[in-house]
Amino acid sequence: MTEDRAALRRARAALALLSVAILLGMSVWFAASAAAPHLQERWSLDATRAGWLTTLVQLGFVAGTLAAALLNLADVVSARSYFSASAASAAVANAALLVAPDYGTALLSRFLTGLFLAGVYPPAMKMAATWFRRGRGLAIGTLVGALTVGKATPYLVDVFGGTGIGFIVLSTSACGLLAAVLVAVGYRDGPHAFPRRPFSWGLVGDVVRERQWRLATGGYLGHMWELYAFWTWISAFLVASRAASTGAAPAAAGPGTKLAAFVAIAIGGAGCVWGGRVADRIGYEALTIRAMAASGSCALLVGLLFGGPAWLLVPVVWVWGFFVVADSAQFSALVTEVVPAHAVGTALTLQVSSGFLLTMITIQLVPSISEGVGWRWAFPVLALGPGFGIASIRRLRGLRSGGGNPTRPPVVSEAP
Repeated sequence: MTEDRAALRRARAALALLSVAILLGMSVWFAASAAAPHLQERWSLDATRAGWLTTLVQLGFVAGTLAAALLNLADVVSARSYFSASAASAAVANAALLVAPDYGTALLSRFLTGLFLAGVYPPAMKMAATWFRRGRGLAIGTLVGALTVGKATPYLVDVFGGTGIGFIVLSTSACGLLAAVLVAVGYRDGPHAFPRRPFSWGLVGDVVRERQWRLATGGYLGHMWELYAFWTWISAFLVASRAASTGAAPAAAGPGTKLAAFVAIAIGGAGCVWGGRVADRIGYEALTIRAMAASGSCALLVGLLFGGPAWLLVPVVWVWGFFVVADSAQFSALVTEVVPAHAVGTALTLQVSSGFLLTMITIQLVPSISEGVGWRWAFPVLALGPGFGIASIRRLRGLRSGGGNPTRPPVVSEAP
């Protein structure tokens, strides 16, 4: 019993370190989005061109994850070294935005930032899984919760106002460098480490041929159709709604609106922890279905509340922010159980890369709809993703349960 408690303490310490590291490391993701008003003024950008500052991060992330998947990096390279080198490189690429002389160079900076972040997120999930078998859903949920708060961090910086692009970029880059140091110095794999294996071109094919992986990834794609478009544009939506309700110019929106946008993203951290706890109790599939049903409903509802009183709109947006990411980690947890152990890193990387590739569509689609017919109708299209995801996960649940009760995460032992 004493040995089990000691093992649990070590697992929790490792999870805490990884959570802090990923919170810091992923803070560079939306640095350009938070600084978008400054960049729009600097280079006379419209909303669509400003959106590419985030879309290029997605594209870079996709390129990085695809390259990692094809080269099996997550399964043949030490996750600790991979994470640390990638976090440091992403921090440097992010800092380059500060000295970018033009819009094209800024886009290159954002692409490289996403490219290097591909070595931060998927390896962190794999590292967390080495410490947990029992409670893996909660562990990965906690990690994704930290990631969510990290991505919201630049918006919190922007709340203070008057700090300008320099403070936003440099503070987030400093966070990325600190993340690299934390993992390089303090992290070691847990007792449930996945086996390392030599490089194999066939590993990608092995993963893709697994039907359960395809269905889990189908659910993830529905989730991702909605998630990043929400994160990228919810601030602009709230600013526009405030302007419509008061008659003030959008630029006149105060820190209260910006703070509401920060909370809308950061509250997803609590949603991830909640999702992990519930998933460990009722099963990954049941949790993802419930979360997607809630978030898809909010996507349909917020348009009806656009331009209305903030006391009515903002709580719905916060509920959306809670559920929109509450299921994210559970798609990854599912993958760790439905593919062979030697292919987990590659399977996670393939899943993540396909999801982020899809986000590029909705990140650009939302501002196009808002410019064409108004913000009231920009978000309902995101509800299509949860609808597709629910259908995919229902098929997976039936396959895993064999027609019986939904599969719950296995309890292997009392050790984490």
